[in-house]
Amino acid sequence: MRPHTLTTPKPLIPVAGKPMVQHLVEDICAMSQEKVEEIGFVIGHFGKEAEESLLQIAEKAGATGRIFYQEEALGTAHAVLCADYMLKGKLIVAFADTLFRGKVTIDDNQDGTIWVQKVEDPKPFGVVKLDNNNFITDFIEKPQEFVSDLAIIGIYYFKDGDYLKKEMQYLIDNNIKEKGEYQLTNALENMKRKGTKFTVAHVTEWLDCGNKDATLFTNRRMLETKPQKKVSPSTRVENSTIIQPCYLHDGATIKNSVVGPYVAVGQGTSIENSVITDSIVQGNCKIINANIAQSIVGNNVLYNGKPEILNLGDYSQYTN
Repeated sequence: MRPHTLTTPKPLIPVAGKPMVQHLVEDICAMSQEKVEEIGFVIGHFGKEAEESLLQIAEKAGATGRIFYQEEALGTAHAVLCADYMLKGKLIVAFADTLFRGKVTIDDNQDGTIWVQKVEDPKPFGVVKLDNNNFITDFIEKPQEFVSDLAIIGIYYFKDGDYLKKEMQYLIDNNIKEKGEYQLTNALENMKRKGTKFTVAHVTEWLDCGNKDATLFTNRRMLETKPQKKVSPSTRVENSTIIQPCYLHDGATIKNSVVGPYVAVGQGTSIENSVITDSIVQGNCKIINANIAQSIVGNNVLYNGKPEILNLGDYSQYTN
């Protein structure tokens, strides 16, 4: 996702008009039968503005937000353990670049629930095997030979966060690594061996945001399927055609242009004499005389140019 992640944490990159992590928080809160009281974000050091944006997302969800830092990328278990203060009682762990579709509710009578989806090629993923009662018998990280096609999408419910914390700390204390990192699946395997019963929740669609093309696909699907107001009342549209589905944020201006389908335009962005399709254009940009498709444009970009596929980071300038 570079150059965008050089200046913005990946979870704050917008799809369909909202930061991807905001979609995730809203969906998790909606499927929880209990009120979500606290939301912790494990990030690198991206500055006060990014942290305030994350805390505002928690506040909008009616929860207290907390920021935790992972100083070095040492694996999924290490990342979760960075939020050790919050690892208690009932909790949900979610990787913030994972969005999903499907009616899932959390059964808090279970010891734990792992969100999964069937995939054609399980080799790049952690997968699970099940018994006849839908309980997990094995966790396998990136299997090179077929053992299961149920991929772990990166969302987990735990009834006992303290127990999870203890098992992840055991990996760190004993330097137990898988492929050079401390893996959450190793902690889950140890918990299972000691009697914890994990079940699965099946999602109908797993929307990844791991690279530019995947993020654009997710933007398309979210615009198609997620109900929300697609055009802000403060958007100015002059002598232009908007082909839905699109999302036009507050203060956007569209003049003498065709925008859509599958375009998300950020706050305060101006588009003139242009044709834009299947793209994400973030906030406070000025796009003139452009013909853009399948592109991601960062914040505060000035682009006056020719037809092109773009992947421009924040504060880029281009004039033809």
